[in-house]
Amino acid sequence: MRSSLPRPHVGGGGGAGRAHRELGARHRPHAAVAFVAASYLLLLSLFACLREYERSPPGSPARERARRAVWPLTALLTAGFAWKVASVMPSPAASAVVWALAAATIGGGGFALLGQAA
Repeated sequence: MRSSLPRPHVGGGGGAGRAHRELGARHRPHAAVAFVAASYLLLLSLFACLREYERSPPGSPARERARRAVWPLTALLTAGFAWKVASVMPSPAASAVVWALAAATIGGGGFALLGQAA
């Protein structure tokens, strides 16, 4: 008996095939490796800043430097992942939503970390 449910579209311009092409796994392996390496370096730097922040006494210059270094690192990570996610979205509108959410996250983080006193 045939199912009356529509079959999912598996070929052409969308889905996993597009994601594979956009992420560059086949055609640009160096770009994928560079993205992963940069993400790891940013995460390691972020964890180092958080560790410095937690170990520094309240009100110290070291604690303030660490607090101010967290936002650019998180902003770079957010932008990098938004770039990757937006590139595999099925439409420009969906990509715009990804970028809008990333901008809101970066802006909110900047306000929370830098816009007010510690």
